[in-house]
Amino acid sequence: MKNGEKNTGCSLAELPIGTKAVITGFSPYSREKKKFADAGFVPGSELQIEAYAPFGGLIRVKVMETSMALHRDDAKCILLKNQEVNAHA
Repeated sequence: MKNGEKNTGCSLAELPIGTKAVITGFSPYSREKKKFADAGFVPGSELQIEAYAPFGGLIRVKVMETSMALHRDDAKCILLKNQEVNAHA
């Protein structure tokens, strides 16, 4: 990313392992905003991708010092601004 450029079109499901990002919002088609908020997924929260389950079903994410797993379909609804990629995390 270049200076001042925002990456807000990226979803949680698209990021590689080790990436840190900030939640910017949710897909307009998402009906799960309350479920996400209850788990700590709110705009402005930082998260990190920790792992992908074999066969692509679940994504392990660290948000607010807690690791949790999300289904890939749910992760597609969470929009982010990419901060960094740490390939060795």
